[in-house]
Amino acid sequence: MPVNVLYTTSARATGGRDGAAETLDGTFKVKLATPKELGGAGGEGANPEQLFASGYSACFLGAMKFVAGQSGVKMPADTSVQATVGIGPRSEGGFGLEVALQVSLPGMDSAAANDLVAKAHQVCPYSNATRNNIDVKLTVA
Repeated sequence: MPVNVLYTTSARATGGRDGAAETLDGTFKVKLATPKELGGAGGEGANPEQLFASGYSACFLGAMKFVAGQSGVKMPADTSVQATVGIGPRSEGGFGLEVALQVSLPGMDSAAANDLVAKAHQVCPYSNATRNNIDVKLTVA
């Protein structure tokens, strides 16, 4: 399905999981470190899974705001999305990811909250990119 691109950005990584990454416009720069669970030294520095979790949670919250605005639903001011990203070897070879999104909509009616999350999952670019590739579990807390 073609995309009408409204914004693009570029980032460059050097050194792999024990290097650094930064956007070409200079607005974001991060030191990278491989977690001990994946054979690295751990320590200071983020890893790609943390960056993916941060991006997905922020993007999903943005999708929720979009859907709420389109349908006239009022979201609680303290709404949050926690993304948990897991990585490990696949039985077919290589490595794979799984994602769990835990959405908190304090004080919102349960049915309305679940409806909002389901609709956001249909419009979120991260959800659309991962659909049928990565197991994404949605939970409304």
